[in-house]
Amino acid sequence: MSEEELNARLLYRDGLMLVIDKPAGIAVHQGPHGGENLGDYFHMLRFGLPRAPALAHRLDRDTSGCLVLGRHHKALERLGLLFKQGKIEKTYWAIVEGAPTQDMGLIDLPLGRLDESRGWWMKVDPKGVPAQTRWRVLARSESHAFLGLEPLTGRTHQLRVHCAALGWPIVGDRVYGRGGAMGLQLHSRAIKIPLYKNKEPVSVEAPAPSHMDAMLSACGLSGLPGEAGQALRIEPGAGQIE
Repeated sequence: MSEEELNARLLYRDGLMLVIDKPAGIAVHQGPHGGENLGDYFHMLRFGLPRAPALAHRLDRDTSGCLVLGRHHKALERLGLLFKQGKIEKTYWAIVEGAPTQDMGLIDLPLGRLDESRGWWMKVDPKGVPAQTRWRVLARSESHAFLGLEPLTGRTHQLRVHCAALGWPIVGDRVYGRGGAMGLQLHSRAIKIPLYKNKEPVSVEAPAPSHMDAMLSACGLSGLPGEAGQALRIEPGAGQIE
């Protein structure tokens, strides 16, 4: 990835953090088998600071959208605490096979590791950790639904396992669904971060990715708000943790 391509994916910047629009199909950090990862390019996002930014959280390899980076150690500590305390609001877009019978609801199913040989693969497990996802149907087609998903907890593969457990796996999910050539139809659409005291939370949106265009069109949607011409937000006055 070139510096120009990476900068084109920058959605927000201030003195403490960056938010980038992660492309689908690339890991955010190096895995046990090596290979290309997004972290290889973070040095291009220093913007005058002596060190590269680092991940404040993670997205799956095949998930696109809002990814938050802390620009230095204190910022990472603050962001990490906000994520841990569940104070950061996240909204995902997903296209699922089949459709919920209702228009909205709450999935409350605890999750545990599938088994020790499957790494981070997860399953619904009554003895697992609590996991909650609020969902809402945004559009429907004959065979699919376009959902807005809000994870109230931050468990590994939570949205993917929860949707599959209710009988509507996310399209393109190779682990919990049937896979497919069009890729995982899961996008981190928006994030709201209460980083600064006495200020409104920082709200950032990532435009709909091109690999979801065909399925969105099948659900009768095109030209979604924010899909084109997303302007970079730069907040030069922000950057002090009070």
